[in-house]
Amino acid sequence: MDGVLLLHKPPGMTSHDCVARIRRMLRTKKVGHTGTLDPNVSGVLPICIGKATRIAEFLTGSTKTYEGEVTLGIATTTEDSDGEIVAKQKVDRIIHRSDIEEVFRQLTGEIAQTPPMYSAVKVNGKKLYEYARAGVEVERPTRIVTIHELTLLEERDTFSGDTVSFRFRVVCSKGTYVRTLAVMIGERLGYPAHMSDLVRTASGPFSLQDCVTFEQLERYIENGQVQSVLLPIEKALFHLPKYEINDKVAEKVKNGAILPLPAFLQSLQGPVLMMTKQSEALALYIKHPAKPHLMKPLKVFR
Repeated sequence: MDGVLLLHKPPGMTSHDCVARIRRMLRTKKVGHTGTLDPNVSGVLPICIGKATRIAEFLTGSTKTYEGEVTLGIATTTEDSDGEIVAKQKVDRIIHRSDIEEVFRQLTGEIAQTPPMYSAVKVNGKKLYEYARAGVEVERPTRIVTIHELTLLEERDTFSGDTVSFRFRVVCSKGTYVRTLAVMIGERLGYPAHMSDLVRTASGPFSLQDCVTFEQLERYIENGQVQSVLLPIEKALFHLPKYEINDKVAEKVKNGAILPLPAFLQSLQGPVLMMTKQSEALALYIKHPAKPHLMKPLKVFR
């Protein structure tokens, strides 16, 4: 059983919880996720199974797409609706659509973010949420992330009330904290804010429509059809160049042999997927760092 399972993660479970449940359901230990999704966030979570666990790192760098909701007037410890309220301020003016869209323009492109204390970022070998739960505040590293698109999903022209909520879509780079983005939107509009809802609708090329729920997975297991919902390695790595090899070379690849670098791969910058004539993915190879006319194995799928 090898491939990538596109899971529609339910809210209320950590990514680790999802991995543990799938291990039990499929009765296999070789299961891993491709990047954490906060417990209260639902949506696309690619899960690698069997040989595919060796390609997890090549599925994490893609852009992510989310649809969520910002609520102005309330800030929380976790920057989402799960945390304790730490600030409240009545929204004492009408928020115009143009106000929000201008803030969205300001936050599009490269921006600096400081990860929330309730996050899995490590400082001195310890996760920030562990410090937070112990009531310890530590200096957090600021990181640069990219907001490719930020779109208001509301048709209203004005927003008013003691608190104000509006929905948005964001396409962003790996490592972006969307709840922190919600807080930043609130700051620029002049109010405390938090992320009151979030769904990951896409992870790279994988969309919510491609995903299966735990309930659907259970039915596939009962019918002996699990492999039919697993994305083969070669399809999961569709974005990488491919090199089709004959059976003789395939045996060498399986044993991790160093091979001549073909002319059409001389400009190779990253890995190439070694494929049999039967379209089976065998390994990832890279250009040899010391011998420019050779290539060496990076990952062999055994």
